Amino acid sequence: MSQLSRRKLVTTVLGTAAGASGVAVAARLADRQGLSPPEWHGIYGPGDTLTCAAQKLLTRNSMAREFSRDLISKAPFANKVAPLSGEFKRLQAGGFADWRLVIDGMVARPASLSLADIRGYPSASQITQVTCEEGWSYVAEWIGAPLFHVLNAVGILPEAKYVVYDSMDKGWADSIDMADALHPQTFLTYGMNGGELPVGFGGPLRIRVPRQLGYKSVKYITRLTVTSSSKELPAPSSYSWYAGI
Repeated sequence: MSQLSRRKLVTTVLGTAAGASGVAVAARLADRQGLSPPEWHGIYGPGDTLTCAAQKLLTRNSMAREFSRDLISKAPFANKVAPLSGEFKRLQAGGFADWRLVIDGMVARPASLSLADIRGYPSASQITQVTCEEGWSYVAEWIGAPLFHVLNAVGILPEAKYVVYDSMDKGWADSIDMADALHPQTFLTYGMNGGELPVGFGGPLRIRVPRQLGYKSVKYITRLTVTSSSKELPAPSSYSWYAGI
């Protein structure tokens, strides 16, 4: 990233916010600095871009709050998902022995990893809060492999900008940029509260992005695709692409 200071960005925003054209100018400046979300064009694009840019500048090296073990929620909430497919039930019946996580796209060494393979990477745990855009939240211990270990192993190419993740849950998919993908709290999560990750909470594997709202932590993931093109990202949902908290 070029030498864009927080003060310069804030000054630009304050100095141009008098009109919609000024906001658009500030948004273009943020986009040139690599701070814009991929869907920043359109009627709400400039506002989304300035929100995203400000959060990224202010929280670039921040960590999501971690809680003490005594604050783990006694009855965490597993929000409902659509009925899972017959293929998922087949894998579940076999203890997920045949389940695989495919990693492709802009990587030097594409991979197809079993749960045992993922458990073979350095593991970590975090006690963080899932915060839903619908107003509920809970605190849980999450256990898994920090995503950066896996991405380093497959060799992400220098021009990579995004990681797309696909789910077995009726085509759910989402994406994050490389700053979030390489953040030490972004996990490929296979454990919860000292045990296996329950299916209701995304087992056998979900991604945890604790610095963003809960919908970015997609359940039942089966593929990671590394890309440099925003055109390869999943179609926009009704939620913002960047959901920093």
